[in-house]
Amino acid sequence: NTIYTGQGTQHPGLFKKALFIEKSEVHWIREDLTLANGESMEVMARIRYRQPLQKATLHQFESGMYVAFDEPQSAITEGQFAAWYLNDELIGSGVIS
Repeated sequence: NTIYTGQGTQHPGLFKKALFIEKSEVHWIREDLTLANGESMEVMARIRYRQPLQKATLHQFESGMYVAFDEPQSAITEGQFAAWYLNDELIGSGVIS
């Protein structure tokens, strides 16, 4: 129950390059593309409805998946969904931990 504050929408504390999704919260629509432990995949991803797609890399581990963005993203929030795409096709999503 901690609230952090900072001035302006460009405050560096609002930006992160990666997020984590617990294994039980990763959902693949294209199950044929599911990553095995240690595998990675370049995708386009978003963390907000209607946000422009962003270049990212998925990294699968035993405990879950990291989504690492090429550019830092603002206000990544636990409980929101991340969604990832190949071209314009939604292939998976998950709840941010």
